[in-house]
Amino acid sequence: MTDALLSRRSLITQGAAVVATGTSGLLLPARASGLVPTPSMRGGSNNYRPGAPIVDQIGGGGFWMTGTVRRAGDGAPLPGQRIQIWAHTTEGHERDPHSHGATLTNAKGEFRLEMPQIVPAFGQPHGHLAYDSEEFETVFLRPVMSSAKDKTLAAHFVLQPL
Repeated sequence: MTDALLSRRSLITQGAAVVATGTSGLLLPARASGLVPTPSMRGGSNNYRPGAPIVDQIGGGGFWMTGTVRRAGDGAPLPGQRIQIWAHTTEGHERDPHSHGATLTNAKGEFRLEMPQIVPAFGQPHGHLAYDSEEFETVFLRPVMSSAKDKTLAAHFVLQPL
């Protein structure tokens, strides 16, 4: 019985190998379909200010905007990319210059910037983020918070090279 079971297993395994290799006779590695670029969100560019300065913190802080930046296709992390952040906060409106700032991604393509607490504008607490440098296509994001009490908001970019 064991020989019969092993024979069936061998036959199934060999059959699967033939299907996987096709006519080439070589076993090919599985390929990822690739990451598609992040599309800009409607309303993401509202009150955008080109060239907002790179800052250590916006205002008094207490809230964290975080995220990642990766390249479309292979998903490689993108270090040194400039991400601009702005929002309607306890310290100002999203149109106010002091409510805007930018940060750079670290070696892992991650960014993190402290800012004042985001408060609802037009009924929704939300942030604005932009990638607007010259290596990749510009992307504007407008993520909405699940609650005005949240102390963090994450946004992730997958960028398309120009």
